[in-house]
Amino acid sequence: MRFVDEIKIETKAGKGGDGAATFRREMYVPQGGPNGGDGGKGGDVILEGDDGFTTLSHLRYKRFWHARNGVPGGKNKMHGKNGDDCTVKVPVGTIIFDDQTGDKLGDITAHGQKVIVCKGGRGGRGNTHFATATNRSPHLAERGRSGEEKTLRLEMKMLADVGLLGFPSVGKSTFISTVSNAKPKIADYPFTTLVPNLGVVPVTEDFAFVIADVPGLIVGASEGKGLGLDFLKHLERTRILIHLIEVTPQLEGAETERDPLEDFKKLNIELKSFSEALSEKQQIVVLSKCDEPWVEARKDELRAEFETMGYEFHAISCQNHEGIRELLLSIARHIKRARAAEKAEADAAQAALEAALPKP
Repeated sequence: MRFVDEIKIETKAGKGGDGAATFRREMYVPQGGPNGGDGGKGGDVILEGDDGFTTLSHLRYKRFWHARNGVPGGKNKMHGKNGDDCTVKVPVGTIIFDDQTGDKLGDITAHGQKVIVCKGGRGGRGNTHFATATNRSPHLAERGRSGEEKTLRLEMKMLADVGLLGFPSVGKSTFISTVSNAKPKIADYPFTTLVPNLGVVPVTEDFAFVIADVPGLIVGASEGKGLGLDFLKHLERTRILIHLIEVTPQLEGAETERDPLEDFKKLNIELKSFSEALSEKQQIVVLSKCDEPWVEARKDELRAEFETMGYEFHAISCQNHEGIRELLLSIARHIKRARAAEKAEADAAQAALEAALPKP
C-alpha cells in the first residue's frame, strides 16, 4: 500500500430542515391556531481518531464527505429528525487544516478523539414561534440554515517518543527491527525505507516507548532532495532523537568521502533549515555496526569527540547486541523525565484555568 501522509478532502455539513407552517384543524375545536413544528438540525462532519489506521491512504479514493440534511418539521408541532452526522476515521496523529484559510482546526492525538470540522445548519422554526396577539394565524415559517462547507487539508504526523535520524544505510531499520516489533525492509542499498515505521520497544515489565524510523536523509533534504523532506515532519512530535552514525569502510585502499563527524554536522544543518524547534531536540549519538573492525578502531576517538561537544554517546552492534541494553535504559530515563515534565506543565495549566474560572 502506498504511504499517504497528506491529503485534501471536501466536506459539507447537512442543511437544517425547514420549519412547517400548519394549523390545527380538529372537529369541535374552534380557532385551532398554528401548530407547525421545527425542522431538524443538519448533520455535522466529524473527524475521529482510530488506531486501526496508520496512513491516510483510505481517503485517496473518496474525496467528498457529506452529512445528512435535517428533516422538515411537521404538523402538530412535530420536530423534524436531525440529520445523521458524517464521521471520517483518520489515524491518530492527524492535523486538520482549512485549506482556504490555512487555519488549524484540530489535532487528533488519541483513539476515539473527535473534532467537528463542519457544523450542520440549524433547523428552521415552525409557525408556532411567530404567533402574536395581533397575528394569531401566522403563515410564516423559517427555512433551515445551510451547513458549513470546507476543503480540508489533512496532515499526518506520527506520534512517537523516539525518532531515528541518520544518513541512508547507517542501520536504522536494523536497529528498530532489533529492539522492537517493527519489521521494516532491510537491504544493502540506500533508501530501502520508503515509508515511516513505528515500533514499540519494551524496556521493563511496566515501561515501553514508541520509536519511529523514517527514510534516510541526505544533504539538501530540507530543500526537497532525496526522500527526507516528506518525512522530517514526523520527527517533530518526538521527545528525543537518536542520531545513528557509521564509519564507512575504505574499499581497496580508496579514501571514502564520508566521515561520521561530518555526517552528523551536515544532517543537523538540514534539521535547522527545516525547523528550528526540531534542531533543538535532545539528541543521543549512536555509533552502529561496532562488530566491524574499522568501526571498533574509531569508537574511542568518536566517543571523545561527541562527549566534548556535549552529546551522550553510545556504541552498539545489532549483530551481537553489544551496548543495546544500556542504550535502551538511557532512552527510557530521558523519556520518563520528559513525560513527567509534560504532565507537570499540563497540571499547572489546568490549575491556572480552574483558578481563573468564576467561583460558583
